[in-house]
Amino acid sequence: MTPADWLQLLNLVGKCFGNRLHHFIPAQTIPNRPLRWTVIFLQILLPLGKKSLGLRLLHTLEQMGPVYIKIGQLLSTRPDILGMEVCLALAKLQDKVDPVANLDIRTEVEKSIGRADAFLSIDPKPIASASIAQVHQAKLQNGTSVVIKIVRPNIEVKINRDMTLLIHLAKYLDSRFTMVQRIHLPRIMQDHLDTLLLELNMFSEARNQIQLRRNFAESSLLYVPRLYAQFTRNNMLVMEQISAPSIGNVAALQAAKVDMRVLAHKGVETFFTQVFEHNFFHADMHPGNVLIDVSDPSDPMYVALDCAIVGSLTDEDKFYLAQNILAFFHRDYRKVVDLHIRSGWVPITTDPIAFEAVIKAVCEPIFAKPLSEISFGPFMGELLQTASEFEMEIQPQLVLLQKTLLYIEGLGRQLYPELDLWETAEPFMQRWAQRNLGPMAVITELAERGPKLLSELHRLPQLLKDDGQMTLRLELAKQNYEIKELHEQLGELQRKRRRGVFVLTVIVACAVLFGANWVNRAGSGSDLGSLLPLVFSAN
Repeated sequence: MTPADWLQLLNLVGKCFGNRLHHFIPAQTIPNRPLRWTVIFLQILLPLGKKSLGLRLLHTLEQMGPVYIKIGQLLSTRPDILGMEVCLALAKLQDKVDPVANLDIRTEVEKSIGRADAFLSIDPKPIASASIAQVHQAKLQNGTSVVIKIVRPNIEVKINRDMTLLIHLAKYLDSRFTMVQRIHLPRIMQDHLDTLLLELNMFSEARNQIQLRRNFAESSLLYVPRLYAQFTRNNMLVMEQISAPSIGNVAALQAAKVDMRVLAHKGVETFFTQVFEHNFFHADMHPGNVLIDVSDPSDPMYVALDCAIVGSLTDEDKFYLAQNILAFFHRDYRKVVDLHIRSGWVPITTDPIAFEAVIKAVCEPIFAKPLSEISFGPFMGELLQTASEFEMEIQPQLVLLQKTLLYIEGLGRQLYPELDLWETAEPFMQRWAQRNLGPMAVITELAERGPKLLSELHRLPQLLKDDGQMTLRLELAKQNYEIKELHEQLGELQRKRRRGVFVLTVIVACAVLFGANWVNRAGSGSDLGSLLPLVFSAN
């Protein structure tokens, strides 16, 4: 990290302490005694004051800029982690961030599309404002109500500045801590920067919105607003206006007598459909981006806004993920272990019996329970401890999916705490398995790949030979892993030896100096060299 990075980091830390965010730290739970007393001292030295922690966190994230506002949007959906009071304060970050001051929206629109007569009217006051863009109501020349989404000016500079710091910090931590290396933090931060920069590109968002609308064209699960592509520019897009309550406005949904059970079940099915059927999922589903069509309260429909961030999985990752979910539904924890080892998500040297026992201990308490009975914080703590114990690595390509799951699970808690995720998701996954893993899937696969298989038939003996050597390759991989561990242990022994020599040298030097002083004080003519054997024999 450069000196400029350190200065920027100190500035962020200063803002956190200035806004008293250290009061979020539960000092009594810190096992390290000096650190625990340091936190207690800081909390006494810098008291909380009258302003609530939620408002303090809100103002801090707003001051820090768009990168940190995105974090606040995710946290705003997790009252089980931060508490309802804090989440209510952070809800402002979903669509009520302070808009750009003195922005002449009509001038910006005319400058972007190169004409002044495209819109009959544009409301200068935004109806929504978030970290990247703000939204204004408008009317087309034919009177159609639309909304204009326009990117905040100069936002790219702020995002690059803040993300450069986080990437440098991630690399610094990655070079020093094994746990961080397993998380692949530098790649995650780089991927996050790439995702944020895509959010600035309205052409990219427009493509995503058109694709998502096409995927759910005949569905009663999700509605995606129509896009007016002729007005799309790099920094703005125009879509139909939808009048519906936000999913975060639970009071409005209850007043409309929405069937919350149906809504929650549809949410789970919508998520699994996007991931496993379409392999194209909305990855920014905080309440500011999700409305509910309440025209039929008994059969409500989701409305997806802001399609800037979408995700997809490779066929291999989707296969392993689906297999893991199905094995979990069947409580087949041994299969979960085998899948993790085969996919490379844990080292090949993992003890399968020990790993299975830990997974069972973590998962059994939450199996077949509604969200209201699952304590997310302790569960995540146990998962992190398991990941550390078995050197499980975070898969960066799955981070967007994991983030989306956090949103979905958080929203489910608020809408319908009695939701049983397993009961809702299992029928969908069973149907998926029949189509993709059953006999018909094999026949379809053979039909699609038949010509290629015939062209490769002459390689069959070599392929069988290669398959027979799989055990050998696994053994070699295990030996390489053990050799690497031996090298690390040898290096650690050498470092300890060097430290021991250094400490011994210091002890000897101190002993010699002490001996010299003793001789001088005694006033005798004793030979100093005669003391050295005593010093060495004592060590």
